[in-house]
Amino acid sequence: MALRFVGIDPNSSDGESPTVWVDEENQELVLQGWKPGPELEEECAATEIPGHGIGIPEGEAVIRIPARMVGMVREACDALERS
Repeated sequence: MALRFVGIDPNSSDGESPTVWVDEENQELVLQGWKPGPELEEECAATEIPGHGIGIPEGEAVIRIPARMVGMVREACDALERS
């Protein structure tokens, strides 16, 4: 798998680096972000939406990325649509 780097949080400091990549081979966005606090993770896990089970399945995670990275996420989405 070859990841294409899209961007990193411009306000990140050493050791903290929310990042956006594109995996063009698998047609996926790859996001690195902050772990949520227990309250947010519990709220996400408890939310019941049609077609979405309660809980966070094994192999999935809740992450947080700052709103200032929305442009990077858009760029990654556009890249996937073009590939």
